Amino acid sequence: MKTSLAKPLLSIVAATVGCFAFSTNAAVSQDSFNVNVEVDAAETIGELKPIWRFFGADEPNYATMKDGQTLLEDLGELRPQQVYFRAHNLLTTGDGTPALKWGSTDIYRENENGDPIYNWRIVDGIFDSYLKRGVRPYAQIGFMPQALSTHPEPYRHHWRPGMPYQQVYTGWSYPPKDYDKWGELVYQWVNHCVERYGREEVETWYWQTWNEANIGYFRGTDEEFRKLHDYAIAGVRRALPNARVGGPDSAGDGGNWTRKFLDHCLHGTNYATGEKGTPIDFVSFHAKGAPRFIDGHIQMGIANQLRTIDDGFRIVASFPELKSTPIVIGESDPEGCAACQGPMFSYRNGTVYSSYTAASFARKHDLADRHGVNLEGALSWSFTFEDQPYFAGFRQMASNGLPLPVFNVMRMFSRMGEQRVAASSDHAIPLDKILKDGVRGEPDVGVLASKSDQTNQLTMMVWHYHDDDVAGSDANVSLRLAGLPTNVTTANLKHFRVDRSHSNVYTRWLTMGSPVAPNTIEYRQLQQASQLTEVATAPKQIELSDGNAELEFTLPRQGVSLIVLNW
Repeated sequence: MKTSLAKPLLSIVAATVGCFAFSTNAAVSQDSFNVNVEVDAAETIGELKPIWRFFGADEPNYATMKDGQTLLEDLGELRPQQVYFRAHNLLTTGDGTPALKWGSTDIYRENENGDPIYNWRIVDGIFDSYLKRGVRPYAQIGFMPQALSTHPEPYRHHWRPGMPYQQVYTGWSYPPKDYDKWGELVYQWVNHCVERYGREEVETWYWQTWNEANIGYFRGTDEEFRKLHDYAIAGVRRALPNARVGGPDSAGDGGNWTRKFLDHCLHGTNYATGEKGTPIDFVSFHAKGAPRFIDGHIQMGIANQLRTIDDGFRIVASFPELKSTPIVIGESDPEGCAACQGPMFSYRNGTVYSSYTAASFARKHDLADRHGVNLEGALSWSFTFEDQPYFAGFRQMASNGLPLPVFNVMRMFSRMGEQRVAASSDHAIPLDKILKDGVRGEPDVGVLASKSDQTNQLTMMVWHYHDDDVAGSDANVSLRLAGLPTNVTTANLKHFRVDRSHSNVYTRWLTMGSPVAPNTIEYRQLQQASQLTEVATAPKQIELSDGNAELEFTLPRQGVSLIVLNW
């Protein structure tokens, strides 16, 4: 960060922290309300897919820096070799120095005769950093190298938070001047990956073209994008015939733009090969919420995100050929700009983000079931921002090497079993109502439950979410369990929690006085606070009677509990 930017940025951070501190420090109402949650471990309702295991970022070069590598290691530990990372700018021209909404690899240049010069050093370093830590690439084929762009100047943007977003759409966002050279670049890249990492490894990756080509990220026509995509996928498959390829990672569900793209892939003439159709092994689109800052607090927009997912699933389901094709929601977030800052983004450091994540991910499973589609992943466009102030208000999983509360919800998801079991709450907002209105009246106290027969384990996530980040009553949860083994009389219990006082490094930082530069002792304390922690007062065992059990606990507003039973 340049010296000239330090004071403005710190002012933004102070404003953001102030907004959030106001809501988290507000006195909690002494009133409470009762919630009845029921779980039947004997009633399996299908596979609980680990859709949470996808992450991504605009800035690919952070993956090779100290905090980026720390977070990648934390991501990989969630489920080794099954976590995927998507990044923009893997083909962008530049020296690899990162900036907000910018990155580069210098993968392609041309000599004075127009012959290609390939340079794999930077992109290899990025993928090496992933794979060393148990994370695999969700390889985005983009953006356009300067030497191939039809509009190469201006190329490098200089966007900063607060500036018009459109400033980022420079020379990298244009079609290629030569589609054969574009396709050859992709072929050479994939072929290099096969040589470096092995065919079997690269066949586990995802390959998709560009990002949100239906808006400013692509400055060509719809037809030019489909041509760009066909040449890219042909290059991938020429190097690796069994590569997993898909798209289009549209902004939102994409509407008619997505329908035309999918129709082209299924029935159109391939621009690169002349054959019918373009291979499509997975379908991807994006879904974002719509928060706003009103009356001195943040109000989330969960309904907007879920409606977009609902519409996206409906589009995919309308094509019979795609009914069972895996879907990855390639960016799935509470709003759309990870690098932006300001009051409307003040939810990001604390428990609104974490409880929103629990409530929204559960509904993604429900929407997939409703449409009968194959939801494989929901990618959180949320990584980390290197060499920025602590808790600067970006949308990220960790700040300065310290996992935020939202990441601890991901840790909760990683502990859940592979089979979903029947669970209900009398204070869960019905799916149709949350699609229509969000959570603006009564809070949403919901439950997602799973089991693993291999480990004799039952896992239940219970959240207490509201769109409005204001003080509210606690929920007195009465959890009734049925369908457990009748020959078991005692089960071990672990109760993990994310709230103001558990698994919350941001609250700990505030109580320290918000130090700009924590010393070694303070940083160790912050590291400890950033871990997923148990409720100290929770029982360690629970009695079972004829396969039934009961547990009562208090869950504060915007809190998330994970109850794990083993026998």
